[in-house]
Amino acid sequence: MKNDQTISSSKTRLQVLAEFRHQLRLFLHFSEAAAAKFDLQPQQHQLLLQVAGRPDGVAATVGYIAERLGLRHNSVVELSMRCEEAGLIRRAQDPSDRRCILLELTPKGLRTLEALSLDHAQELNELAPQLIRTLTSIKASHNRAQSNTSGPGGKNNAI
Repeated sequence: MKNDQTISSSKTRLQVLAEFRHQLRLFLHFSEAAAAKFDLQPQQHQLLLQVAGRPDGVAATVGYIAERLGLRHNSVVELSMRCEEAGLIRRAQDPSDRRCILLELTPKGLRTLEALSLDHAQELNELAPQLIRTLTSIKASHNRAQSNTSGPGGKNNAI
């Protein structure tokens, strides 16, 4: 009986994770298509978003953007050069550290990002109810799994 419950719980968890991954993929597909409408590669859009959306007091350096996008430094150098050629950003040496390149949106880059952001906000608004249900199911499944491995006093008895 307990083995059947474990298999059922595992299958449910996998179904919920598969649904979440599907929801993410739907949004990513939308995002890629939306960027293409503006003649942007998805990574160009992501670079613009990270430059504009960085926290106050954080410089938009190539290194910072590389970290945020999960890319290598040299890949972001190339990506930023393509964005600069397209008129979306300006690249400049940091006056206080000449090794660093600072990235700044141009007016064209900001207009493009604003238009894309409006489309993305609308899409997220439409996807939000299903995403929330799926995330809630993931959390509930995780909590059930945690309580099943906890013994008396809430201590984890799993080895």
